[in-house]
Amino acid sequence: MSTSPLRLMAVHAHPDDESSKGAATTARYAAQGVEVLVVTCTGGERGSILNPHYGEVVAEPEQMNAIRQVEMRHAAQALGVSHRWLGFIDSGLPEGDPLPPLPPGCFALEPLDVPTRALVEVMREFRPHVVTTYDPSGGYPHPDHIRCHEVSWAAFHAAGDADAFVGTGEPWQPLKLYYNHDFSMNRVSTLHRAMIDAGLESPYGGWVESREAREIPERQATTRVECADFFDHRDAALRAHATQIDPQGFFFAVPREVERQVWPVEEYELAVSHVPTSVPEDDLFAGIRND
Repeated sequence: MSTSPLRLMAVHAHPDDESSKGAATTARYAAQGVEVLVVTCTGGERGSILNPHYGEVVAEPEQMNAIRQVEMRHAAQALGVSHRWLGFIDSGLPEGDPLPPLPPGCFALEPLDVPTRALVEVMREFRPHVVTTYDPSGGYPHPDHIRCHEVSWAAFHAAGDADAFVGTGEPWQPLKLYYNHDFSMNRVSTLHRAMIDAGLESPYGGWVESREAREIPERQATTRVECADFFDHRDAALRAHATQIDPQGFFFAVPREVERQVWPVEEYELAVSHVPTSVPEDDLFAGIRND
């Protein structure tokens, strides 16, 4: 199998997820000549306006979808990556007690084989050596994030099976599957302590207390990719999602010099490897690169 050029696929649920999860990593690898493809499962049609400084009123899902397509294009340009829409409909984030039913036809309610087939076809076309996505919890309990994990897991295992999803291209088996760890308790608490030590107000205080109170188990990170030199690419991509990201808000509350000093990496959990490797790693392509 040729591994030149190397290829990385990052699978995400909504436009903006690629900019808040693993963005500096994808920018780093793209700058190094790795072919990087971001796959977005849904159009983000049911997203709310989360940026209080966004001036436009968006009333309809079709209008939101059109805006987020433009935002996604600008974010991909900021990261230097290619992008593909998988073509499914945002499920929205149900709220209330009891939770309301999900809307008919949404991504989370699609039969698993339908989006899996679509992703297998993209995998067989792009032929990634490495795939990144979310852990089984989705990172947080959004139905699209959980379904994104399920689809990515299923497609990773089916893409190399000649008997699976016949008619979607020649079989191709990605070699490694990783889960993003961008909002791990380790990272959040480290940045929180650094802000307090610097005499600054931390945006993470409530988050730390809530996570500790709920005793949420921490998943084990196996791989730490040095990428501080690409935080500016990540930040530009975040700002491109103007409907979702407040340029004066949470994502920019930690001074970049503080972040570079105490957390210059993005972390991942190696879920599957078809090549020999040992952890901890500092490269998603460990065990794959031609020496």
